[in-house]
Amino acid sequence: MSLTLLLWLLNLAADTGGQLAFKKAASAEADSENLAYWLNMARKPWIWGGIFCYVAEFFAWAGFLSQVELGVGVMLGSFNIVAIVIGGRFLFNERLTPWRIAGVSLITLGVMLVGVGQ
Repeated sequence: MSLTLLLWLLNLAADTGGQLAFKKAASAEADSENLAYWLNMARKPWIWGGIFCYVAEFFAWAGFLSQVELGVGVMLGSFNIVAIVIGGRFLFNERLTPWRIAGVSLITLGVMLVGVGQ
């Protein structure tokens, strides 16, 4: 496996993991305007897991961008949206509307076209 592919996969996993961890931490309670809510959330392991994922993503992303052109990197980074939508569907039972499916399909097609063009 090439370093570029490894860094891209690490970025994908870290970004997706961070987003899903933050969603898990934030969806536990309803009153998000209360200061106690925010203080309680800061004590949750999911928040810290999300922060850890974002730190890991920062390093993976910087490494990945050092290996590819910026335009290619940003296009491939768009695939993170696909992984997050799929993760939200399976972990939080979020709806996959026809518009979301169309959007995810277009992003996937765009990433494939960028990959073919390399």
